[in-house]
Amino acid sequence: MSEKIIVTAALTGAIHTPTMSPHLPITPDEIVEEARRASEAGASVLHIHARDPENGQPTSDIDLFGGILSDVKNKCNAIICTTTGGGLGMTAEQRVSVVKAYSPELASLNAGSLNFGLFQVLDKIKEFKFDWEPQYLNMTENFIFPNTFQTLREFTRFFSEEGTKPEFEIYDAGMLNNLAHLIDRGHVQKPVYLQFVLGILGGMQATVNNLVFLLNSAREIFGDEFVWSVCAAGKHQFKMCNLALLMGGNTRVGLEDNLYLEKGRMAKSSGEQVEKIVRIAKEHGLEPASPDETREILNLKGIEKVKY
Repeated sequence: MSEKIIVTAALTGAIHTPTMSPHLPITPDEIVEEARRASEAGASVLHIHARDPENGQPTSDIDLFGGILSDVKNKCNAIICTTTGGGLGMTAEQRVSVVKAYSPELASLNAGSLNFGLFQVLDKIKEFKFDWEPQYLNMTENFIFPNTFQTLREFTRFFSEEGTKPEFEIYDAGMLNNLAHLIDRGHVQKPVYLQFVLGILGGMQATVNNLVFLLNSAREIFGDEFVWSVCAAGKHQFKMCNLALLMGGNTRVGLEDNLYLEKGRMAKSSGEQVEKIVRIAKEHGLEPASPDETREILNLKGIEKVKY
């Protein structure tokens, strides 16, 4: 087990809507401030989505992204991991545009298609701040998050051209097989970076057995040529992230994945969640890797080679 761990903070995402938490960062300034807090708390990677500052709706607006990325870079030395998941319903071209435009060090790359259900939230919330929110959630009952073999091939080409490292989002075991296919065809080079995403309705449940199974499957497929991390939805976040630490992995927290710090207590920022997981890690004798240590662990090209 390495004594240094990669802590990622996913700051806003495209799952939660403004009605769900008053602390969800919406505007570029709010997202940049969240990035600063999370970085100072110990996150070496910042996972970035953009939102319409007027209503909080996920957006692929390239100018908004550019401003956020540039301002975050000016605030801290953390690695920026841009999304290519984007918002539900965006086209593949919209989703990958940020990589083509800004050539980040790291970007998410979803490793397969899946049902992605958020509609169940409508059972709990009846009134929303913005009209788009219930419509956005409701449409997921009949929504497949598409990441076809063609899309994966095209995305990996764009990543390769920009020297951007893929963070492969693994929601289910079959996605490891998809990634093995990409490696066999020469589209992806090992070692690979895996983010196991657990607890999404449509993906694998957030359980001990499932994480053990995913890790063992990855070892069978990739040998020791991978680095791995875990994120988990909602109430499962800290339990699964703690488990990842005990198993020798890395961890992701943040308001994209979970709005709470503990049962009944909302997190006021992703920085609070980073502080908590860093405290837990230190109890295990683990220290958060610095951004430059993380760059070495993941073999990234360096912040001087981005285009923002």
